[in-house]
Amino acid sequence: MIAIDHVLLSDEIVEENFLCDLNKCKGGCCVDGDCGAPITHEESMIIAQLYPKIKPHLEPAYLDEIERQGTHTTDPEHGLVTPTVNGGICVYGYTDELGIVKCGIEKAWKEGHINFRKPISCHLFPIRIVSNPGYELVNYEPRQSLCKPACKQGNKLKVPVYKFLKDALIRKYGEEFYDTLSAVADKMKADKKY
Repeated sequence: MIAIDHVLLSDEIVEENFLCDLNKCKGGCCVDGDCGAPITHEESMIIAQLYPKIKPHLEPAYLDEIERQGTHTTDPEHGLVTPTVNGGICVYGYTDELGIVKCGIEKAWKEGHINFRKPISCHLFPIRIVSNPGYELVNYEPRQSLCKPACKQGNKLKVPVYKFLKDALIRKYGEEFYDTLSAVADKMKADKKY
């Protein structure tokens, strides 16, 4: 376990390798799950406010679900989440010309229509965060079969999870946090702990 300030990270975040292989998984993390993506209260408000600018980037059939369920919903286990279509794909997902599911929110961000990239839980995947009073648990939780190509590609190219998720970790915790994590990873490697 790695402790930085109020954050406890599993060792796997520096020990394991991961690099998304969208040609193999086809963006399945936006489709497969118990519910939609977990979002914070602040993110739910941002998405609701930006929805008119996100809407043009979404599948017409999914817009019906948003009209029916709202821009976010509540799951008994995970709290606030993005809605899904019949318990499957996230309503903010779309399928590109290669059959890869991508994020309509992120598409609107990339095209400069909004200044919010996507929910942090999506940006950090395959890391999952559990918030507790006074601290957060940060765990590496790839999907066993869905993420197998990403694990294989990460091992082949030797890309540790924390390096793959550098932008997301900096977005969540800041540059100083990431620099500390990187230094801890270097020390662990030097000590030959993995």
